[in-house]
Amino acid sequence: PVFSPTARHHVITYLEDAVSQLLEHKEENPRVNPAKFLSDYFTSVHRGNHTLFREYEYIKATPHNRTAFIRIFWKCFRQVGKSGDLLNAKEYQSLLCLLCPDFPLELVQKTARIVLMDDAMDCLMSFTDFLFAFQLQFYYDGHFVHGAEIYTNIMSATRGSRDAVVVPSVSRTKGKPPQLSDGPDSVESTQFFEAVKMLCETFQFSHPPVDILRGILMSAPRVSFYGFLMALAKHEGINSAVGK
Repeated sequence: PVFSPTARHHVITYLEDAVSQLLEHKEENPRVNPAKFLSDYFTSVHRGNHTLFREYEYIKATPHNRTAFIRIFWKCFRQVGKSGDLLNAKEYQSLLCLLCPDFPLELVQKTARIVLMDDAMDCLMSFTDFLFAFQLQFYYDGHFVHGAEIYTNIMSATRGSRDAVVVPSVSRTKGKPPQLSDGPDSVESTQFFEAVKMLCETFQFSHPPVDILRGILMSAPRVSFYGFLMALAKHEGINSAVGK
């Protein structure tokens, strides 16, 4: 689909929020200068420090907001990574809530599951592992919701078949292909890729680059959903793709 520049850059979202913020501030300070307030607001948006202490609905509202929040989280707490401290999911949520008071535990739990491949919420994670998984889950959350539905549908459709079709993995020049999964909850990688590729072609919002998806899913015959997400989180290209 082709979107107008206004839609792509979410100008209406920022205009509506700017006016709402202005009206709220005028109630507290009737002498506020509207022109200066709006100028400061959009300068803050441009610099990427506009999501600090804002509500979750706002920080997730646009790709730019999500990118800005990820960067703020990293800047504020990178010392945790440097010191080598290990934290559990609830402790990471506490850090996130210092920047966004209503940041949901559910998204932190999804992030932890990428790192841990389990629901063990009391397990400890390094800051680096959490950050890479968090930026992936937070930035592309809407896409992964649909991806999870696709995965579940494929698994349900093939679960009754005892004779799974094994697709040969693509050979790589360096090292062995990643073991995405060959367990009972896995699906054929090629089938999942074709479905996800179609989703990317129709999805209106942010999604991981198709080339990265292809490289991961064509490297192993079968994949579990969280094995797929873990491979994405560890992919060097995702770090540069977030925000584009």
